[in-house]
Amino acid sequence: MSPFSSSAPRTEQWHHVRLAVDDDVATVTLARPAKLNALTFGAYADLRDLLAELSRERAVRALVLAGEGRGFCSGGDVDDIIGATLAMDTAQLLDFNRMTGLVVRALREAPFPVIAAVHGVAAGAGAVLALAADFRVADPTARFAFLFTRVGLSGGDMGAAYLLPRVVGLGHATRLLMLGEPVRAPEAERIGLISELTEEGAADTRAAELARRLADGPALAYARTKALLTAELDMPLAASVELDAATQALLMNGEDYAEFHAAFTEKRPPKWQGR
Repeated sequence: MSPFSSSAPRTEQWHHVRLAVDDDVATVTLARPAKLNALTFGAYADLRDLLAELSRERAVRALVLAGEGRGFCSGGDVDDIIGATLAMDTAQLLDFNRMTGLVVRALREAPFPVIAAVHGVAAGAGAVLALAADFRVADPTARFAFLFTRVGLSGGDMGAAYLLPRVVGLGHATRLLMLGEPVRAPEAERIGLISELTEEGAADTRAAELARRLADGPALAYARTKALLTAELDMPLAASVELDAATQALLMNGEDYAEFHAAFTEKRPPKWQGR
């Protein structure tokens, strides 16, 4: 994400999600608890634009994506989205589906780690938002369901057919995307869909702790690691090791690399600058 922006002003208020920034950790909360945080057109657009702004500004070094109330996110709002899409023509439907995909791309391409704090339901688009995060911290109430075929659509929505096999393997991904059956926390942990399973009610706290740890670490090293993990998914080995070599050469010219050596020599913790 380029740090160069146009003359458009910074957004001061988001109407469809809640943003809180504590030092250099951002928390984005899906806040429609009465609807299990079902997503609307406005929520998708806010997430797309908010992630782009945070990525350009480079002030945030970690982000937590959370859901208010009884669950993480129940997916697209049946009335507000499915009902409305029935009246759209093909061009409008393509614009909408591209927008939802841009949210996933923004999560994957953001230059900071994203931690999804999952409790209760993460269904449909909500499951894909969690999938697109770098870490999924969940409590025992969490259940994931990729419900797209249940409404007559392809299971490969919002990049799910790309991301899910790379997280849990093709066999599990085929089952989850085709059948749309819920996966509860114990199985999700077993197949690798959950990064960390917490005690009940502790997912938000643990996600915040992980975000703080990441924000206090070598931000540039984390950003490049995330970028390489995404870029190298489809690369041959020769291209991958060449990209690794170029990346390491750049980072070896950075301040953090020199700071590590100074800190090691002086027997003190490094003071990471993200440069």
